Amino acid sequence: MALLDLLGRRMALRILWELSMAEGPLTFRGLQAAAQTNPSVLNKRLKELRDGRLVAHSGPGYELSATGKELLALFLPLHVWADEWASQLKGDHAKSSRRARRP
Repeated sequence: MALLDLLGRRMALRILWELSMAEGPLTFRGLQAAAQTNPSVLNKRLKELRDGRLVAHSGPGYELSATGKELLALFLPLHVWADEWASQLKGDHAKSSRRARRP
């Protein structure tokens, strides 16, 4: 599936996430700092995400397109699930650590 191929590329989801969390458009340098990536990778991903119509560029910078916002809204249930899953893993890890420390 083309979407999963695009989203599976290095830093693609991080870029989308950073744009979704921003209060407004981000400049290239602002997005680079937020995503903690190098300019080469960022430039390549932005081109691919713009070609996929998930990211738009205007005078002030980069932002999610309407399609990108729609896609991120679909990820919200996954985000909720992932938070619950991570909490369960932390709880399981804490329990096993306590058991391992007992004399």
